[in-house]
Amino acid sequence: MGSAYVVAGVLHFVVPELYVQIVPPVFPAALALVYLSGLAEIAVGIGLLIPRTRRHAAWATVALLVAIFPANVYMATHGVGIEGLPGGGDPSGVVRWGRLPLQGVLILWAFWYTRPLTGQATVDTGG
Repeated sequence: MGSAYVVAGVLHFVVPELYVQIVPPVFPAALALVYLSGLAEIAVGIGLLIPRTRRHAAWATVALLVAIFPANVYMATHGVGIEGLPGGGDPSGVVRWGRLPLQGVLILWAFWYTRPLTGQATVDTGG
């Protein structure tokens, strides 16, 4: 999971114009948001790969997925085609709408990583 987020984050810098197209127009500075979300994806991806930071990175991943959900909703509800996408820029309605439940699956997957590692000692804070 961590590696996939690192790759996805890097792609935000390699082909930012693909991501800018799905940023809802109500958000300012679409390119800056694409770069910011790319950095966040790289950071959570690296964090997920390190056992010591995995739980915190998983919570950050959940937050990131919630934060970028409006882009998926915008893409689905406005029939956004993506110019420059390999294989054509008009994803089918099934693909656009399919991204919404997929986001839920990714959130659940990240949430699964919030559990303590097997055999990992937990800190009792007395509360």
